[in-house]
Amino acid sequence: MSNCDGPDCEKALENLYLFIDQEIDTASCAEIQTHIDECTTCLTEYDLERVVKSLVSRSCSEVAPEPLREKVLMSIRTVQVTITEQKAR
Repeated sequence: MSNCDGPDCEKALENLYLFIDQEIDTASCAEIQTHIDECTTCLTEYDLERVVKSLVSRSCSEVAPEPLREKVLMSIRTVQVTITEQKAR
């Protein structure tokens, strides 16, 4: 993140991803939006994170080939079984 000063900057930057993803309560969202509108440093950080998120989103739009999907799902199931067996002991 950046070198903002003060509790408002700290709070805005700590919750930046939740704010960008709209996963934060309305009151906090409004508070962060107001801060970003008034703080050039936080606005720059916000813009940068939005651009990066957008680029990653566009880059990850491909669907994995079916054999790869099956292999990943099998690995997940294997891990789940292993964890379940360890908890049962």
